[in-house]
Amino acid sequence: MLFHVRMDVLIPDSLDPEVRAETVAREKAYSQDLQRSGKWPHIWRIVGEYSNYSIFDVADNDELHQILSGLPLFPYMDIAVTPLATHPSDINA
Repeated sequence: MLFHVRMDVLIPDSLDPEVRAETVAREKAYSQDLQRSGKWPHIWRIVGEYSNYSIFDVADNDELHQILSGLPLFPYMDIAVTPLATHPSDINA
């Protein structure tokens, strides 16, 4: 199943800078592992924001939830998920 996911990162200014740096480093490693596995085939930065649009290719809602809740930055995110379906006019479908 394909999902479009918007993630807005809202790290509090009060978070210790060392904790922030370590969390961001873990986030990068986790997300890159998911990209390499094919579960997270697309990620785009939203210009001017600490946000991204991503496409996830996973088995079901539960797997997506497991992946998203495993993000080290998950406690500091607002996340919006949109399930995707094949469009009947898509010539690549």
